[in-house]
Amino acid sequence: MTKRYAVRWFLAGGALARTGDELAGPALLLAGFAVTGSPATGALLLAALTVPAVLGGPLVGVLLDRAPRPGRLLAAALLLYALGLGLAAFGAGRAPVAVTLACAAAAGLFAPALAGGWSAQLPHVAAPGGLPAATARDAATFHLASLAGPALAASLAAWTLPSAPATLAVTLILLAAPVACRLPGPAGRARTSAPLARTGVAALRAGLALTARNPALRGATVTSVLSCAAQGMLAACAVPLGERVLGGAARGVALLAVVAGAALLANAVLARYPLRATPGALLRWTAFLQSAALLLAATCHPVLVLVAALLAGAGEGPQLTALFAVRHREAPARLRAQLFTTGASLKTTGYAAGAALAGQLSGVALPAALLAAAGLHLLAGAVPGERERVSRPGSGAGRVPDAPGRGRGW
Repeated sequence: MTKRYAVRWFLAGGALARTGDELAGPALLLAGFAVTGSPATGALLLAALTVPAVLGGPLVGVLLDRAPRPGRLLAAALLLYALGLGLAAFGAGRAPVAVTLACAAAAGLFAPALAGGWSAQLPHVAAPGGLPAATARDAATFHLASLAGPALAASLAAWTLPSAPATLAVTLILLAAPVACRLPGPAGRARTSAPLARTGVAALRAGLALTARNPALRGATVTSVLSCAAQGMLAACAVPLGERVLGGAARGVALLAVVAGAALLANAVLARYPLRATPGALLRWTAFLQSAALLLAATCHPVLVLVAALLAGAGEGPQLTALFAVRHREAPARLRAQLFTTGASLKTTGYAAGAALAGQLSGVALPAALLAAAGLHLLAGAVPGERERVSRPGSGAGRVPDAPGRGRGW
């Protein structure tokens, strides 16, 4: 298989898996409400699916980094995620609550495989010169999924059975598993004979230490988590914005679709016309752009809110692409999957925390919640990153292994 078609299969599989993942949350909410008549059940299932990603991300990443054929392990993670999701969705109201929550939590452990674990395999698929454009397209699959997933969930729930969104989510993830199984591994990786526990703990420590001491990785991680928290706050404010400003709660949900569509379009343009800016600089400036968007939204004027959604998407899309570019460039191959999955776990945690905070603020003062989100984006943009990367001539400081194409832009 040529690199060109391998990248196409990679992107198609990633789009399928991530659309299934975006369907999973609404599917659990709808399934829990339809069976029990209470939104609390669906909310508990969604929390059980989301929270374990904090633990699952580093563990899944370490296993992927150690595997001679990470694609097979990735496929197994997708199958287990689909199994846990299916059991949780179809067990709601039929099995004891503790059992369904345990199934959702078990699925959540493997959720980072669909995000960071998949993206970490891109350098094994793309040609070195095509990695920047492939990275932009890979990031675009997230926004495509965030646009299609909730829309499919709402449509299926309205026109068919309440269990249909969960069925489609499981189906899409299962369809992505064969693609993951065929993903190539890094050349020359041999299975280590050292005990899994000892080498796994050592790899986990090495990944955390690299993130802490590498200015670019550290800055990108902090920036992305802060921005993701602000994005969670915007998501929580969408329904109140729809009710108070746009004339209906459904229009607030549509506002999130506008953000996702703008992000998808921005990444498509970025893939076609790469910028000369460094990924670290783009990461920070897109945070400032999203901050400006939320300042406009805080005016609660209908036209400005729509403009704000477009600007937020225009910043969110390239920001994710820049984040992936930093990780691909800075992470050594032996730690790449761990850095991607751990980053995905931290972003999920930040998003959930931001949504919870905005949920409390928006009921009292909606502009205050949006201003707080804008402040988080400002903090994200102010985090130092690649500007700290100063090395003495001949010292070798700042050199990163397995970073082809370094210094030629992205």
